[in-house]
Amino acid sequence: MLIFNCTEAASNFFSRVHKGKKISPVDKPPSPTIEDDEQGEFTEQWLVHAITVQRKHVLFVIHVQTRYCMIFADAKKADVEGFVHRFSDRWIYGLMRHAGQNDILQWVNDEPMMERFQENCRQYMFYKRGHRGAQKHIEQIAWIFEDYAAEWGCLPPDEIVAGRFDAQMNDTVRSNKGVKGYYMPDEEMMAHWLRQYCGLNESGIQAARDRRKEVKQEIRELESRLREG
Repeated sequence: MLIFNCTEAASNFFSRVHKGKKISPVDKPPSPTIEDDEQGEFTEQWLVHAITVQRKHVLFVIHVQTRYCMIFADAKKADVEGFVHRFSDRWIYGLMRHAGQNDILQWVNDEPMMERFQENCRQYMFYKRGHRGAQKHIEQIAWIFEDYAAEWGCLPPDEIVAGRFDAQMNDTVRSNKGVKGYYMPDEEMMAHWLRQYCGLNESGIQAARDRRKEVKQEIRELESRLREG
């Protein structure tokens, strides 16, 4: 199940007023903090925040466990189904793009992966609840996004451009109180996805991590040779 924990701003974004009555998909959470929830094997906890950039709504969505983030520019207010559909497509697109660039697709079996994803992420809930650590990362990413938008003079025009911004943010070293040391969100989400939706065991996930590291090194060496002429 997808759990979208909404800040005050995100709760207002997903709500609308009809005949003077506020209608909202955002419910009261089962517990005050995300960590106190009963965690099912396929429960995906995300934090959602909303801001306005260049007079348009922008949503920032971050995975609480891995700090993997996605940015949704020019979001349509109170369009819950549209958001969930766009969210799912971008999540899968970003993961497959990362897997393709890092030679990870050899560990991905498309059909069973999508079946498992659709089965376990078909249902979703919206809760009004924050998360201090994830919120700090969202604020950093929002600041960078606003800076980029000012430089571009516009918001990302399509999902591909937005996905590139996601990739840049997820290739940034982060820390998490529940994880020892520093890590890359894209690598941790890749490992999480291989475990949850591709059925890989820990040795298979480590092999994928090792291959990713090798590809990164190969790219660095190639770039170095090209610079040297």
